[in-house]
Amino acid sequence: MKAPGRHLKIRELLDAQEFVDLETLCRELDASESSVRRDLVQLESEGALRRVYGGAMAMREAVRDGNTRDIAREHFREQGLDFDWQSARQSEEKRLIAAKTATLIEDRQTVILDGGSTVAAVAQALRNRSLHVITNSLPIALALDDARQIEVTLTGGYLYPRLRVTLGPLCEQMLDGVSADVLIMGIGGVTADGFSNGNSLVVGSERKMIEVARKVIIVTDHTKFGRNAMIHLAPLEVADYVISDSGLNEEYQELLRSQNVEVLLA
Repeated sequence: MKAPGRHLKIRELLDAQEFVDLETLCRELDASESSVRRDLVQLESEGALRRVYGGAMAMREAVRDGNTRDIAREHFREQGLDFDWQSARQSEEKRLIAAKTATLIEDRQTVILDGGSTVAAVAQALRNRSLHVITNSLPIALALDDARQIEVTLTGGYLYPRLRVTLGPLCEQMLDGVSADVLIMGIGGVTADGFSNGNSLVVGSERKMIEVARKVIIVTDHTKFGRNAMIHLAPLEVADYVISDSGLNEEYQELLRSQNVEVLLA
């Protein structure tokens, strides 16, 4: 594939995923790493993307070709990847979910807290506990910085500004060197196909978190069920618990239980 064709393909991949890692680009383009790096330099100079450690991120435009449906879709995607917007949604449900989740955590455990607003609410509910917390979330680290009985380890990696989390290969490398009693993780979507999220960088870090934790707790309000986010994360059976609110449909509760997942409603 010649350079113009590769450039078009890179634009298409970033339009769909927002972030694409270098390994994926080389595979999808059937090109060497050096060729792909040159392509990224050229596209960055044109304002089409931003190079980051391990790959490239899209530069989103507010309006595309005057198509209002595209604008609405893009607006929803941008909101879904924004911590402040997430925090304002279903705030009471998140508070109740957090309180329920805290009852499952024992003192002196090592707990991985994933990024996201629901997990941030869990962090607040755990402030007076004696724990070792590992997190890639700046809001969670800041919320716990004066919690005297909690030791906080913050992962490294690329700082994704809107979600305020560290992601990417360095984050995953750090996680690969730890083990944890419990992972508490939010999610972008839940269907019969499994759990999903809207960013491949986020999914990469979350898969590593699942790998190193002995117990996985998914925390999510009922609005995430029936939604299939862009990137598949894991099948339902990876979760030990799913904690949601009272609005969760009985159909989804039965679906989770059929996969040996314990469902708790706040």
